[in-house]
Amino acid sequence: MTIELDSEQPGLHEQTASILRELALAGQLGTGQIVVIGTSTSEVAGKRIGTGGAVEVAQQLLAGIREVQQEFGFDVVFQCCEHLNRALVMERSLLTRLGLTEVGAVPVPKAGGSMASAAYRSLTDPCLAEHVQAHAGLDIGETMIGMHLRHVAVPFRTALRYIGDARVTTALTRPKLIGGERAVYRMEEQPDSTFCD
Repeated sequence: MTIELDSEQPGLHEQTASILRELALAGQLGTGQIVVIGTSTSEVAGKRIGTGGAVEVAQQLLAGIREVQQEFGFDVVFQCCEHLNRALVMERSLLTRLGLTEVGAVPVPKAGGSMASAAYRSLTDPCLAEHVQAHAGLDIGETMIGMHLRHVAVPFRTALRYIGDARVTTALTRPKLIGGERAVYRMEEQPDSTFCD
Protein backbone atom coordinates (compact mmCIF):
# COMPACT_ATOMS: atom_id res chain seq x y z
CA MET A 1 0.00 0.00 0.00
CA THR A 2 1.43 3.37 -1.01
CA ILE A 3 -0.13 6.56 0.25
CA GLU A 4 -0.83 9.05 -2.52
CA LEU A 5 0.13 12.56 -1.47
CA ASP A 6 -0.43 15.87 -3.14
CA SER A 7 2.52 16.42 -5.50
CA GLU A 8 3.28 19.67 -3.66
CA GLN A 9 3.65 17.85 -0.32
CA PRO A 10 6.75 15.96 0.79
CA GLY A 11 6.42 12.17 1.12
CA LEU A 12 5.96 10.25 4.37
CA HIS A 13 9.71 9.70 4.76
CA GLU A 14 10.42 13.42 4.36
CA GLN A 15 7.54 14.54 6.61
CA THR A 16 8.70 12.20 9.38
CA ALA A 17 12.34 13.25 9.08
CA SER A 18 11.40 16.94 9.10
CA ILE A 19 9.31 16.67 12.26
CA LEU A 20 11.78 14.48 14.14
CA ARG A 21 14.73 16.68 13.11
CA GLU A 22 12.92 19.78 14.41
CA LEU A 23 12.23 17.98 17.71
CA ALA A 24 15.86 16.81 17.99
CA LEU A 25 17.20 20.31 17.40
CA ALA A 26 14.81 21.91 19.90
CA GLY A 27 15.58 19.31 22.57
CA GLN A 28 19.30 19.10 21.78
CA LEU A 29 18.83 15.34 21.58
CA GLY A 30 21.91 13.19 21.14
CA THR A 31 23.88 10.19 22.28
CA GLY A 32 22.52 8.56 25.42
CA GLN A 33 19.04 10.03 25.05
CA ILE A 34 15.90 8.15 24.10
CA VAL A 35 13.03 9.09 21.80
CA VAL A 36 9.82 7.06 22.02
CA ILE A 37 7.82 6.72 18.81
CA GLY A 38 4.14 5.78 18.76
CA THR A 39 2.51 5.28 15.38
CA SER A 40 -0.84 4.45 13.88
CA THR A 41 -0.19 3.61 10.24
CA SER A 42 -3.98 3.42 9.89
CA GLU A 43 -4.27 7.11 10.79
CA VAL A 44 -1.42 7.99 8.41
CA ALA A 45 -3.42 6.27 5.65
CA GLY A 46 -6.58 8.22 6.55
CA LYS A 47 -8.34 5.41 8.42
CA ARG A 48 -9.39 5.04 12.05
CA ILE A 49 -6.65 3.82 14.39
CA GLY A 50 -6.39 0.02 14.41
CA THR A 51 -8.42 -0.55 11.25
CA GLY A 52 -6.01 -0.38 8.33
CA GLY A 53 -2.40 -0.74 9.38
CA ALA A 54 0.19 -1.13 6.68
CA VAL A 55 3.78 -2.34 6.99
CA GLU A 56 4.64 -0.47 3.76
CA VAL A 57 3.61 2.81 5.41
CA ALA A 58 5.61 1.88 8.53
CA GLN A 59 8.71 1.28 6.41
CA GLN A 60 8.45 4.76 4.87
CA LEU A 61 8.14 6.33 8.32
CA LEU A 62 10.95 4.16 9.67
CA ALA A 63 13.27 5.39 6.91
CA GLY A 64 12.69 9.00 8.00
CA ILE A 65 13.20 8.11 11.67
CA ARG A 66 16.45 6.23 10.96
CA GLU A 67 17.79 9.14 8.89
CA VAL A 68 17.44 11.56 11.82
CA GLN A 69 18.56 9.00 14.41
CA GLN A 70 21.82 8.49 12.53
CA GLU A 71 22.29 12.25 12.23
CA PHE A 72 21.85 12.96 15.97
CA GLY A 73 22.84 9.67 17.64
CA PHE A 74 19.90 9.23 20.05
CA ASP A 75 18.28 5.85 20.73
CA VAL A 76 14.78 5.14 19.40
CA VAL A 77 12.18 2.86 20.94
CA PHE A 78 8.86 1.99 19.31
CA GLN A 79 5.63 1.64 21.26
CA CYS A 80 3.46 -1.37 20.49
CA CYS A 81 -0.31 -1.10 20.39
CA GLU A 82 -2.59 -1.82 23.33
CA HIS A 83 -2.77 -5.54 22.48
CA LEU A 84 0.82 -5.86 23.71
CA ASN A 85 0.17 -3.45 26.60
CA ARG A 86 2.13 -0.70 24.85
CA ALA A 87 5.41 -2.53 25.37
CA LEU A 88 8.45 -1.06 23.62
CA VAL A 89 10.55 -2.45 20.78
CA MET A 90 14.27 -1.75 21.24
CA GLU A 91 17.73 -3.15 20.78
CA ARG A 92 18.67 -5.63 23.50
CA SER A 93 21.84 -3.60 24.19
CA LEU A 94 19.67 -0.61 25.20
CA LEU A 95 17.48 -2.80 27.44
CA THR A 96 20.63 -4.13 29.14
CA ARG A 97 22.24 -0.69 29.45
CA LEU A 98 19.14 0.74 31.14
CA GLY A 99 18.40 -2.35 33.27
CA LEU A 100 14.84 -2.56 31.96
CA THR A 101 12.35 -5.40 32.38
CA GLU A 102 12.02 -7.56 29.27
CA VAL A 103 8.64 -8.92 28.25
CA GLY A 104 8.07 -11.78 25.83
CA ALA A 105 6.30 -11.28 22.52
CA VAL A 106 7.08 -10.68 18.87
CA PRO A 107 5.04 -7.78 17.51
CA VAL A 108 3.05 -8.41 14.35
CA PRO A 109 0.69 -5.99 12.57
CA LYS A 110 -2.43 -7.41 14.29
CA ALA A 111 -0.85 -7.55 17.78
CA GLY A 112 1.75 -4.87 18.28
CA GLY A 113 1.09 -2.74 15.23
CA SER A 114 2.66 -2.31 11.82
CA MET A 115 5.32 0.15 13.01
CA ALA A 116 6.39 -2.01 15.97
CA SER A 117 6.46 -5.03 13.68
CA ALA A 118 8.60 -3.27 11.05
CA ALA A 119 10.92 -1.80 13.68
CA TYR A 120 11.37 -5.18 15.41
CA ARG A 121 12.42 -6.77 12.12
CA SER A 122 14.85 -3.93 11.36
CA LEU A 123 16.88 -4.29 14.58
CA THR A 124 20.05 -6.32 15.10
CA ASP A 125 18.95 -7.97 18.37
CA PRO A 126 15.37 -6.88 19.06
CA CYS A 127 13.43 -7.32 22.27
CA LEU A 128 10.48 -5.80 24.10
CA ALA A 129 10.65 -3.82 27.33
CA GLU A 130 7.72 -3.16 29.60
CA HIS A 131 8.49 0.50 30.27
CA VAL A 132 10.98 3.27 29.56
CA GLN A 133 11.41 6.92 30.53
CA ALA A 134 12.21 8.67 27.27
CA HIS A 135 13.64 12.16 26.93
CA ALA A 136 11.34 13.03 24.02
CA GLY A 137 8.50 11.55 22.04
CA LEU A 138 6.90 11.56 18.62
CA ASP A 139 3.27 10.42 18.52
CA ILE A 140 1.94 9.85 15.01
CA GLY A 141 -1.83 9.39 15.06
CA GLU A 142 -2.54 9.98 18.78
CA THR A 143 -1.35 6.62 20.11
CA MET A 144 -0.81 7.89 23.69
CA ILE A 145 2.94 7.69 24.33
CA GLY A 146 2.81 9.74 27.56
CA MET A 147 3.26 6.71 29.81
CA HIS A 148 6.79 6.31 28.41
CA LEU A 149 7.99 9.91 28.82
CA ARG A 150 10.07 11.18 31.72
CA HIS A 151 8.57 13.69 34.12
CA VAL A 152 8.09 16.54 33.25
CA ALA A 153 6.73 16.32 29.68
CA VAL A 154 6.46 19.61 27.78
CA PRO A 155 4.47 19.77 24.52
CA PHE A 156 6.48 20.93 21.51
CA ARG A 157 4.74 22.32 18.42
CA THR A 158 6.47 21.49 15.15
CA ALA A 159 5.98 23.39 11.90
CA LEU A 160 4.43 20.29 10.28
CA ARG A 161 1.51 18.92 12.29
CA TYR A 162 0.56 15.93 10.12
CA ILE A 163 2.25 12.91 8.57
CA GLY A 164 -0.05 11.71 5.82
CA ASP A 165 -3.49 12.10 7.41
CA ALA A 166 -2.29 11.45 10.99
CA ARG A 167 -2.13 14.27 13.49
CA VAL A 168 1.31 14.48 15.10
CA THR A 169 2.06 15.38 18.71
CA THR A 170 5.59 15.81 20.00
CA ALA A 171 7.01 16.38 23.46
CA LEU A 172 10.29 17.10 25.18
CA THR A 173 10.97 16.55 28.86
CA ARG A 174 12.79 18.54 31.51
CA PRO A 175 14.02 17.74 35.01
CA LYS A 176 11.61 18.40 37.87
CA LEU A 177 12.27 21.76 39.51
CA ILE A 178 12.66 21.22 43.25
CA GLY A 179 13.46 23.29 46.31
CA GLY A 180 10.79 25.96 46.74
CA GLU A 181 11.30 29.72 46.86
CA ARG A 182 15.01 29.55 47.84
CA ALA A 183 15.95 27.26 44.97
CA VAL A 184 18.13 28.50 42.13
CA TYR A 185 17.75 26.97 38.70
CA ARG A 186 20.50 28.74 36.75
CA MET A 187 24.20 28.83 37.57
CA GLU A 188 25.42 32.29 38.56
CA GLU A 189 29.03 33.47 38.57
CA GLN A 190 29.03 34.12 42.33
CA PRO A 191 26.61 32.12 44.48
CA ASP A 192 24.72 33.83 47.30
CA SER A 193 26.80 33.56 50.48
CA THR A 194 23.75 33.12 52.73
CA PHE A 195 23.79 29.65 54.23
CA CYS A 196 20.84 27.36 54.72
CA ASP A 197 20.09 26.40 58.35
